Amino acid sequence: MEKRTILAIIISLFILLAYQYFFAPAPLPEEQSLAQQDNDNKDASVADEQKSIPSGRANVSISDASLAEKEVRVETDLYSAVFTSRGGTLKSTEIKKYTDRENRRIILKGDDILPPLSLGMDDSFQFGKVYFHISGTDLNLSPAQPTGSLTFEYAQGDFFIRRTYIFNNTDYSFELKQEIRGLNSYWMTIGRDMGIYEKDDTVHYGPVILRDADRMEFVAKGLDAPKSFTDGVKWISQEDKYFFAAIVPKSRLEEAKVWRSNGDALIALRMPAGVNNYLVYAGPKEYDTLQKFGVGLEYIVDFGFFSFLAVPLFWILKLFYSAFQNYGVAIIFLTILVRIPFIPLINKGQKSMKKLQDIQPKMAEIKEKYKKDPQKMQKELMELYKKNKVNPMGGCLPMLLQIPVFFALYKVLLIAIELRGAPFVLWIHDLSIKDPYYILPIVMGLTMVIQQKMTPSTMEPMQQKIMMLMPVVFTFLFLTFPSGLVLYWLVNNVLSIAQQFYVNKKMEKQPA
Repeated sequence: MEKRTILAIIISLFILLAYQYFFAPAPLPEEQSLAQQDNDNKDASVADEQKSIPSGRANVSISDASLAEKEVRVETDLYSAVFTSRGGTLKSTEIKKYTDRENRRIILKGDDILPPLSLGMDDSFQFGKVYFHISGTDLNLSPAQPTGSLTFEYAQGDFFIRRTYIFNNTDYSFELKQEIRGLNSYWMTIGRDMGIYEKDDTVHYGPVILRDADRMEFVAKGLDAPKSFTDGVKWISQEDKYFFAAIVPKSRLEEAKVWRSNGDALIALRMPAGVNNYLVYAGPKEYDTLQKFGVGLEYIVDFGFFSFLAVPLFWILKLFYSAFQNYGVAIIFLTILVRIPFIPLINKGQKSMKKLQDIQPKMAEIKEKYKKDPQKMQKELMELYKKNKVNPMGGCLPMLLQIPVFFALYKVLLIAIELRGAPFVLWIHDLSIKDPYYILPIVMGLTMVIQQKMTPSTMEPMQQKIMMLMPVVFTFLFLTFPSGLVLYWLVNNVLSIAQQFYVNKKMEKQPA
C-alpha cells in the first residue's frame, strides 16, 4: 500500500506537469520574425493612410478633418489612458497600482497596425485607420470630478460613426456608446496583444470567450481555421496571467470570431448597425472587483477543474490576509485550516500503516508458504488483516482525498494577482515567483526526508533506498514553483511530521 501511496503522488505530479507541458500555449517559432516584419511595415502603413483604404464592399477614405494624429489623455486614480483620433481608438492604458519586476508601471497596449477597439466592415478594420473629429479635451478625474466623456466622430458619404466614451474614477472600466449608420453590421476588435503584458508559458495568454458560463480560451498555434460563435457569447477578451482587456456588449451580438493573423490569435465581434452600448475593461484580474460588474467578468480568473474548491479557498486566504496583512502568514494558516478536516482520516491511515508494518513478518511468512497458491495466499492475508484490524487501503485514501485540495490551492497560488509582488519574510519579496535563493524548496526537501524516515514502511530495504530519491526529485520540481506554493507544501510536510510523531508515540504505548 505504501507503493500505491507513492504512486498516487507521482501520478498527481505527472498530471500537473503534463498539463503545463501539453496544454499551456507554446511560443510560436515564427513570432520573432513576424514581429520584425510588423515593425518594418509600420512606416509603410503611415504613407498608406493618406490613400483610400480598399474593401470588398466599399472604399473608405481618410477624413480631411485632421492631417495629423491627435491624442487625448484620461487620468483617473487607477489608470492613465491615451485615446487617439486615428480610428477613435484606445492607444494604451497605464495601470498605476501595479508594477513589473523592474518597478515600472504596467502598460497595456496594442499596436499601430491594429489598435484596440478598431472598427471595420470586415477583418481589415478599415475605420481603425481613418481620422476622427475629437470633442473633448484631456480629462483628469478625481473624487471631486468622478466622471467625464470624450466623443469621436467620422463622416464620409453614407458612413457616419459616433463613439462616445464615458469614464468614471472608481474602476478600470469605461462605457462605450457607439452609433453607426450606413452599414448593416460592423466588426470591432480588442486589437493585437491588447490586455497582454507578459507572455508566460505556464498559463494561457491570448483570446478568451465567455459563452454562457463556459470559458473558452484559444492559442494561435491551434487556430488552423477561424472559429465563429453566435449563441450565448457574453464577452470577448485578451488575457495574460494577471491582466486582461475585454469588450462586453450590452445587447445581443451577431457573431464572435477568433482567427490567426501573422502569427497572432485575434478576436473580434460583429454587431448590428445603429446604437450599441458596451462595457470595456482593461486592467488587473481582481476577482472580487470583476464580480461586482455582474456580467461574468470574474470567469477570466481561471481556477481550473476544481474551481468549486479553489474559490472558497481563495476567499479564506484573503480573509486571513485581512487579519495578518501578510500573504505568507495567510498561506500558513490556510494550510493548517485545510488540514484539520483530514486529521482523523490521516490518523487512521497512519495507524493502519503502523499495524501493517508490525505484521510484516507474518505477511512475509504467508507469502513464502503459499507462493505457489496465489488464491490461498490472498485468503490468508485477508484473514490476517481482519484479525489485526488492518485496512490495506488506509494509507492510500487520505492522500487521494487531499489531491483535489492540492490542485485547487495550486491554481489559487499560481494565478491570484493578490500574491503578485506580495512579500513574506526576509528574502521572499514576491510569493508569486520562485525563491531566488532556493531556500524554501531545499528545506521542503529535507522535511520530506524526515517524513519518510518517520513513516512506517512495508517496503524491502532496496525499495526504501530507491524511494529516498523522491525528496530529491520533488526538490528539483519545486525549485521553479511559486514561493507561495512551496510554502504551502513545506507547512503541510511539517504538520505531517508532527502528526506522524504523535501517532508513533501513541502506538508505542499500546501492547503489541
